[in-house]
Amino acid sequence: MSKIQLHYVENVISRKKGGVHQHLTFFIAVENLSYHKQINVHWAGEDGIWHDLPARFHSAIAPNREYWQAHVQFQLEPAQSLPGNITFSLRYRAEEVEYWDNNHGRNYRSQADSGIRLPGRQPLQVVDFNAALPESRKYLPVTVAVEQSLAPEKVTVHWTTDNWRHTHQTPCRFKRTYWDKELHSNARNPNQYGLQIWKGWLKTADAFRVQYSVSVESRGRTVWDNNFGHNYAASRKPLKILILNLHCYQEADQDAKFSAIARAIDELGVDVACFQEVAELWNEGRGDWPSNSARIIGSRLKKPYHLYADWSHLGFNKYREGVAILSRFPLLHPESRYVSASEDPYNIHARKVVMAEVEAPHIGRLNIFSAHLSWWEDGFQEQFDRLREWAAGKRTDQVTGTLLCGDFNIPAGSQGYRHVIGSGEYEDQFLAANARGEPSQIRRVNDPHWNRYLADDYRIDYIFMRKDSGLSVTSGRVLFTPEDYGHVSDHCGYLMTFEPQ
Repeated sequence: MSKIQLHYVENVISRKKGGVHQHLTFFIAVENLSYHKQINVHWAGEDGIWHDLPARFHSAIAPNREYWQAHVQFQLEPAQSLPGNITFSLRYRAEEVEYWDNNHGRNYRSQADSGIRLPGRQPLQVVDFNAALPESRKYLPVTVAVEQSLAPEKVTVHWTTDNWRHTHQTPCRFKRTYWDKELHSNARNPNQYGLQIWKGWLKTADAFRVQYSVSVESRGRTVWDNNFGHNYAASRKPLKILILNLHCYQEADQDAKFSAIARAIDELGVDVACFQEVAELWNEGRGDWPSNSARIIGSRLKKPYHLYADWSHLGFNKYREGVAILSRFPLLHPESRYVSASEDPYNIHARKVVMAEVEAPHIGRLNIFSAHLSWWEDGFQEQFDRLREWAAGKRTDQVTGTLLCGDFNIPAGSQGYRHVIGSGEYEDQFLAANARGEPSQIRRVNDPHWNRYLADDYRIDYIFMRKDSGLSVTSGRVLFTPEDYGHVSDHCGYLMTFEPQ
């Protein structure tokens, strides 16, 4: 397969109350040669003036193949005509090398208002598809362009919501004209290039993911489009969980750093944030809610989040120090309890954990714990065993997964880490998401306690998930580094995404 290849072009003129518009859409497949790449459509209209239209990433086909899309629209003005018929080619730049798809030196052409055109490499193609399944949508539209020469008798979408354990078949329909949802107008069917447009609607209900392929039956044979053997897929947004130790008001420019954390939650679409070293003024033990660091971060979010926080002990001789869960979804049955032997608020090793049930749409009910445990020599084993027993007691048939999140004060590979992982009950999700990396390659915390003891690996913040959970981690990245939002604590944050298995 070529490094870059045209999948289809759409050239449609719509006439609405707002005027006459011409829409150009280019759908492109590329080989994934580099993270840093640039794809452009080099095109000219009837005026002969050449332009470069940048394409944007659409979705991944496989680890080494991607779809990119470019779209532009024009409005007819008294002093400016529409592009009309266009001529174009595709340019791909990666690793300082340039690749072209220019139709073997002849360039591609698309006539004004001609609809969809396939480049001739296959007789049918799923078009106008989206890899994202909107949260509230109960149906998924599937549009199929079929060469009229196939004389299609039946077009069928074969689909699944459970990774092909069960399959469904939905017939597509052909109409003389079809409604274009983006243009809000009727388009001709078939178009100038001998294509028929068939449409089907898949009843997805509350499914998290839909996978599908399309078959066309004609003259005793069946032709397929299964996305080069990978099938098409659309899914809801994954669940995003952030863990971060806030460093108990010990940061310079503390207020600005609270704003940076809130900005990251907004921009990255974090669903649940588990915070440790959450602090508020001691105030003779009565606390001071307006100064609570998790509350301040939550108050700076663009949309309201649910917050549950509790404190364990006196921190830095002036704060009530504890843990918190900040969630886009309601926190059901929130609870806090000490997991340490000591419950003395003047003992730094008096450690309390907070938890809540979260009903994540299209994923299920999760038990999420936010914890900050002591070091191994100061009671970690006893604290973790109490936490594990507590979490086990919260398991029910309605719970999809259990996640223990936070600062555990045990470096990866240490005795404490082996105590957590060795039983086979829990798994380190950051390591699972970055399976090609070994713990010794992950250095993501600036806590001086661990700098002294382990030079190779001092990651001590984790999401541990029970292995019987119905979730899979799909990505794990480090946050709050000089490369993104800057340092906001003596710890970095970790953002991980989860999907149903």
